[in-house]
Amino acid sequence: MTQYLAGPTVTRLLAEMGADVVKIEQPPGGDPSRTFAIVKDGRSGYFVQQNRGKRSLCIDFDHPDGRAALDSLLDRADVFVENYGPGVLERRGLDWASLRQRNPRLVMASISGYGRDSAYSDKPAFDLIAQAMSGIMYMTGDPDGPPMPVGTSIGDVGAGVHAATAIGFALFHRERTGEGQHCDISMVDTLFHMHEVTVQGPSLTGMRWRPTRSGHQARINAPMGAFKAPEGWIVIQVMQAQWDRFCRAIGRPDLEHDERFADLNGRQKNRQELNDLIEEWMGGYETDEEVLAVLAAERIPSAPVLEPAAAIGHPYFESRQMVRTVTDPVLGELAMPGNPLRLSTQPEPLELVAPRLGEHNAEVLAELGYDQAGMAELESAGVLQRGDT
Repeated sequence: MTQYLAGPTVTRLLAEMGADVVKIEQPPGGDPSRTFAIVKDGRSGYFVQQNRGKRSLCIDFDHPDGRAALDSLLDRADVFVENYGPGVLERRGLDWASLRQRNPRLVMASISGYGRDSAYSDKPAFDLIAQAMSGIMYMTGDPDGPPMPVGTSIGDVGAGVHAATAIGFALFHRERTGEGQHCDISMVDTLFHMHEVTVQGPSLTGMRWRPTRSGHQARINAPMGAFKAPEGWIVIQVMQAQWDRFCRAIGRPDLEHDERFADLNGRQKNRQELNDLIEEWMGGYETDEEVLAVLAAERIPSAPVLEPAAAIGHPYFESRQMVRTVTDPVLGELAMPGNPLRLSTQPEPLELVAPRLGEHNAEVLAELGYDQAGMAELESAGVLQRGDT
């Protein structure tokens, strides 16, 4: 019972690993992402990407007959995933305390902005709010500019991946004990967990050191950041172990023992002078590929700042099957990110299709024991609904 991004990310990963996922959608429109972002012929690419391989049951679960069908599903389910707002499921008796009484083996995963059990559990949140509250936005942007959000929904997707991980552990626990449990995943927690220095640093220094935004070139190491290249931008990160090779790469072996740059403290203190030298060196080439080839020859960690669309056809992303070209019955062929989970005995990627609204109503209800007459009655009462996209 998920919509938009965080919850569907969980069940997308599960579906791509072979799970039978039944997506509960509410009439009349189902998941709002069906009409979100880029829509072609009434079909949303956003929805297709996040919901391939799932079965859609569009049912009014506030109707007594619809609720009865939902309860039957919950009684036999292994996992129940939801990302509703505060209080929505509690008011319907679909919270963990209620469901564990019905199905003690159930694993339930809840994804929310602040977690189901917290001082802020009653507050609504989206990805942007989580980025702000977690401190991620505070650390992003130019040093003298405003805090900036990351250019993608990392709170939603990150929480979804964390929830999928928690579900796996919970299912393993159930194999050992026979008991289900509740996975309470917060978007704020997921992002806050990503801080590597910015929490323990102030703590260790008695708050004397406070992190600040560093923009496109880092302050904690040098050289480290994005540098203007002949055509675009190239990221470089050089640690002490690479310093001598980096000096050779840029044709300045004399800098290796230069007192301004010989150690990390010196490079940090004189980072602007060093950064200028690097961009001047890059400016001597005609293409970014030439710069990257020189750095690669000395095994310097570097990469182009890639436009996401440039991943289509890129040798790295193709070799990892991280750009999938899929065929949708309405949209035709489209490229989308692949499955990041790689297991040695994993089969070839499954051929999955995103469901039309209520496409699997009859199929799912038949599995629950409903006959054609019972389904027709639910349809005529408006409890079930189907759509073309």
